[in-house]
Amino acid sequence: MKNTLLLALTFVLSLNFAFAQEQTVKLRGKILTADGQPAWGLSLSIKNTKNVAYTDREGTFNISAPAGNSVLVIKSGVSSQEQEVAVEATSDKVLATISIKEKSYELNEVVVTGQYEPQSMKNAVYKVRTINAEKIKLRAATNVQQLLNTEFGFRFSNDLTLGVSNVEMMGMSGRNVKILLDGVPLVDRIELKEALGQVDINSVERIELVEGPMSVVYGTDALAGVINIITKGKSSAKLGVSARVQEETVGDEYEALNGKGNHNKNISVNWQDNGWNAMAGFSNNTFGGWNVPDKTATRDEVNDIQFWKPKDQYLANARVGYANAKFNIWYRGDFVNEEITSRGGINPNYTVVTQAYKTDRFNNQLHANWNINKKLSLVMMGGYTNLKRKTKTTQYDFATGKESLTLGAGEQDLAKFNSTLVRTTLQYRISDFIALQPGVEINREGSSGQRIKGSPVINDYAFFVSAEIKPYSALKVRPGVRFINNSVYDAPLAVPSLNAMWNLTNDLDLRLGYGRGFRAPSLRELYFDFFDASHSIKGNENLKAEKSNSFDASVSWIAIQKDRVRLTSTLAGFYNDFFDRIEYGQDEADNTITTLINISRYKTTGFSLDNTFNYKDLQVNFGLSYIGRYNDLKERGFQGEAPKFSWTPELFSNVIYNLTKIKGSVSLAFKHTGSRPSYQISTGDPNTASLVKIGGFTWADLMVNKTINKYLTLNAGVKNLFDITQLTNTATASGGAHSTGGGVVPYSYGRSYVLGLAFNWNKY
Repeated sequence: MKNTLLLALTFVLSLNFAFAQEQTVKLRGKILTADGQPAWGLSLSIKNTKNVAYTDREGTFNISAPAGNSVLVIKSGVSSQEQEVAVEATSDKVLATISIKEKSYELNEVVVTGQYEPQSMKNAVYKVRTINAEKIKLRAATNVQQLLNTEFGFRFSNDLTLGVSNVEMMGMSGRNVKILLDGVPLVDRIELKEALGQVDINSVERIELVEGPMSVVYGTDALAGVINIITKGKSSAKLGVSARVQEETVGDEYEALNGKGNHNKNISVNWQDNGWNAMAGFSNNTFGGWNVPDKTATRDEVNDIQFWKPKDQYLANARVGYANAKFNIWYRGDFVNEEITSRGGINPNYTVVTQAYKTDRFNNQLHANWNINKKLSLVMMGGYTNLKRKTKTTQYDFATGKESLTLGAGEQDLAKFNSTLVRTTLQYRISDFIALQPGVEINREGSSGQRIKGSPVINDYAFFVSAEIKPYSALKVRPGVRFINNSVYDAPLAVPSLNAMWNLTNDLDLRLGYGRGFRAPSLRELYFDFFDASHSIKGNENLKAEKSNSFDASVSWIAIQKDRVRLTSTLAGFYNDFFDRIEYGQDEADNTITTLINISRYKTTGFSLDNTFNYKDLQVNFGLSYIGRYNDLKERGFQGEAPKFSWTPELFSNVIYNLTKIKGSVSLAFKHTGSRPSYQISTGDPNTASLVKIGGFTWADLMVNKTINKYLTLNAGVKNLFDITQLTNTATASGGAHSTGGGVVPYSYGRSYVLGLAFNWNKY
């Protein structure tokens, strides 16, 4: 009996001891950034445990911790910090407010595009998506286009004749998409967005994507949305050096370091001291082309194949600035030298014609931010871009061994484009309930060239103002209007917008928006004339601006947020109605001449479901989109039957898994784009429309990233896993001057293999 009682007592004491050892309490607290803003979406953990939590929109958190002394680890996405916590087993622990060293704009989920001031995506009135620094590094991209290629809602088409690509966003072509570099517009010669391939990817910190019209804030072209490429700012290190070398096959073609394949090299340095900071970088990108015919191929053999033109790029950039508590000023310059070579086949008279397209682009930007007081701040921005595109055509005679310039129309040409921007905005926070942002913007564009009439100049003057009104804490409303005066085209007098965000609950947000968009006709559309043996194209100086009425809505929901699991979902929809759309048509005075006219109405609509799932070291972004494009046959007098919209589905997923034990990570970017249907009037019967399609495709990139030591990181992987090269096309005409009608559409050069090495050294 005595032994039994002793055993029972021992068992009870063991239970009590075990209970005491396993007992946990709740830690509650609030985290603020260095500038006093709530730090939302931070990851917290208790060291040597599996307990994880996230801060909410107010910066508050709850996390379980064992009794005794613990260490709270706070990860901001930029760095991490630790704080010792003494926990008593008798009650929950309420911590005082904790401040992290980063300011609000330094956090990963803080956005700036279209905002009064840097703030989290959670609190932004506009629905903003970002491609952050981690994704850029893991993707091993060589240009911005490669990053956007697996983002939903984006589609690219390629002009192999000129060696450039076009981007489509929300079902709208690239001429309706505004491309910004640190908020300054990037100039393109035509609607094809070649600038996306002429930004040094090594200098990019993140990319912010805003869908829907942003014409009030950013002016012309922003009907479909804005792509804002944000470059790296000052480093926290006193001195730093980084370098990158990456080799990639092009299909099954490759030569080490130069020639066939994709070869990328970069070196960058940065410095900062007592508020002063500077950085500089240089890159060389060499693309050896793909499927390029042999030098002895005949002209007919060359015309029978599709090949990607060789391209060589040299990119340089520099930044210098000074900042203190109230004032920040910095200058950045970017220079690009690019050459694309297009060689024809041997003619019957044993000569060969080669065209070289040489581009020089020089972007300058100057920024200044002045925080006058807690309520008032001033933002000033200036930009100047000089763009030159030289076409040089030569003929080589195999019989004589001589090379000479050709004399055909436009075969020797230097097209010049320049753009000047001056923009100033004032942010005035009248109270906690209302803030105002008035601004002025002046744009000047000029151009000249053999195929451009004269040396035209367009001056655009705008005044815009918006307000951010908070009737109560859960509702934010932003009305705005832009007034425009243009020296050449018929600009809309006023462009309004209205956006609202409503926090329905702590985990559910609703966004609604209306915007009046516009796109100014480009200099080439107004003044470009091109007449030769196969072209008769004339610009139209009487074009009006394209306009649109656009509506969008989205609901964001934090479906799960507890210890180690987080799931967020966003359901969004849009509807865009365009009129005075600029398209090619016959000249009224001469039906043998093609010109540009305001005739067409066009619409796009669709929805997307975007989900992000986090569990321990796993992050998965997945969802779908469904985009409808207007069949404008009836706008062109068609009397038959055809559906109003043609729909294209997309499925997408981006997976990142961090292998913490081996200091590495694996990423998979996947997108399936369904076929793109449209309707074409039958040749034999003008009242019958036939269904035509550009085929669907599946794209996937698999990359592995491994930290070798303190200074070196290795990247390796496979791009275009499914070896997509071309898409089927059942249309009899494509509508593009340099694209093929029917047969196939060129999309990529096939599966490629990547190996890269990055070096990074910093002195603090």
